[in-house]
Amino acid sequence: MNFLAHIYLSGDNELLKIGNFMADGIRGKQFESYPAEIQKGIILHRAIDTFTDAHPIFRKSTKRLHERYHHYAGVIVDVLYDHFLAKNWNKYHSEKLEEFVEEFYQSLHTNYSHLSERVVRIMPILLKENWLVTYRTVDGIKHILTQMDSRTKNESKMRFATEELSEFYSEFENEFTEFFKELILFSNEKIKTL
Repeated sequence: MNFLAHIYLSGDNELLKIGNFMADGIRGKQFESYPAEIQKGIILHRAIDTFTDAHPIFRKSTKRLHERYHHYAGVIVDVLYDHFLAKNWNKYHSEKLEEFVEEFYQSLHTNYSHLSERVVRIMPILLKENWLVTYRTVDGIKHILTQMDSRTKNESKMRFATEELSEFYSEFENEFTEFFKELILFSNEKIKTL
């Protein structure tokens, strides 16, 4: 799962959302230096990633991309799944995507002192390009994947992954829909234990 799904799966807790959003850049026990609710978000993020990477539906999606993109296949599917969440947002949330995202951006500003260095670094471009809403379109996904590809010095070839997205669009969407139902249940149960 990528940024949008991690934020969505955090429920209504602002600091849990922030921790879940910024967890990728926080290694090992570094998370212990953050406020308790942010720590819970980081733990939730790690649990979601573990659940996702091992899930047979997610693995089916990545298998379709593995020959061309190798170990980047999982990263690509994370982004593709965020596309389907954004595209079908009204099935998952009563609030409009733009409003949900704007509230999250405000939360980042409000809690700026708690943000990791990585999030502080990416925040200007995240806000300027409105990544979380951009996920809704295939062109937006292509733009995001191209940016990610440039950070790997174009070795990943991620910029081409919308070709497979277009070719297998309904397969990816169906897989996302089935998988996400299970992930929502898993995340809700995990939050109860934190």
